[in-house]
Amino acid sequence: MKRVAVYCGSSEGARPAYAEAARAVGTALAMRGIGTVYGGGRLGLMGMVADSALVAGGEVDGVIPSALVELEVAHTGLTRLHKVETMHERKALMTELSDGFIVMPGGIGTLDELFEAWSWNALGYHSKPFGLLNINGYWNELASFLDRVTTEGFMSAKRREKLIVSDNINELIDALGEGAGTEAGMIW
Repeated sequence: MKRVAVYCGSSEGARPAYAEAARAVGTALAMRGIGTVYGGGRLGLMGMVADSALVAGGEVDGVIPSALVELEVAHTGLTRLHKVETMHERKALMTELSDGFIVMPGGIGTLDELFEAWSWNALGYHSKPFGLLNINGYWNELASFLDRVTTEGFMSAKRREKLIVSDNINELIDALGEGAGTEAGMIW
């Protein structure tokens, strides 16, 4: 894997563990020679991922809509900052630039990014792996809900298995590498 998109909050969240994990993600990717693709802001977990990757010598691509340059305070020290017009263009370019996805704690935008990447995989638009970094059990309820979606017959077990969940960044990166290039397509 050459580059991984990291989806996460533009705020720090309520627990110090989230900031620690953000720094660990950026550092781990850089130390493995994997570039970071993210939302382009310098605030919150997003900024921490980018800063730690840069400090560790990694390449960082930020993708930010022009309307959010001020709101998310665009990071000016990145390897590359791509300005786009819409959120759809942001997600599409992040998908194009990356070989997989790590989803950290975040809010509605992070959830949107996760589900769009997963939907695009389900529709066969890409075969890139994606996973949740489950810091302090942040994603436990979502994972349980997705299990329910499966048992209720709205998603296949095979589709559910596509979502990797780990509380260890190095294990998650390894699992993404193992899942790279796996089949995509309509396995509901």
